Amino acid sequence: MSDKQLYTLEFPVRCSPIILWDFLSNPSSLQEWFADKVDAWEGIYSFSWSGEQPDKAQIVDSEEFEFIRYHWVNSDKDEFFEFRIDQTEISNQTVLVITDFAEKSEIKDQTQLWTYQVKELIHRLGA
Repeated sequence: MSDKQLYTLEFPVRCSPIILWDFLSNPSSLQEWFADKVDAWEGIYSFSWSGEQPDKAQIVDSEEFEFIRYHWVNSDKDEFFEFRIDQTEISNQTVLVITDFAEKSEIKDQTQLWTYQVKELIHRLGA
């Protein structure tokens, strides 16, 4: 087991959960904001950045319009990254909750990377 720690980030997103869901689960939509190239075959997603060898992830759990959890094939079995769609009670605002694992010393850098990626997502959503 690694020394990676679980951390969670929250981002308000001005769009419906149905539209957001597509951008979190559909390979062609993920390719618009998350990775340079995304392919899926028999439940395995291949994510490529900058022409490098793809990193492979498998969907290990999901509930349509609520959350999707991916497991990197080459990481510890207990590690995952998850996109969860929440809505605030008072304003009914959509919130994207990202859960991921990183070494304690890398959480700040990973947070900055996720923030950049989510800004790209929000741009693609037109929100």
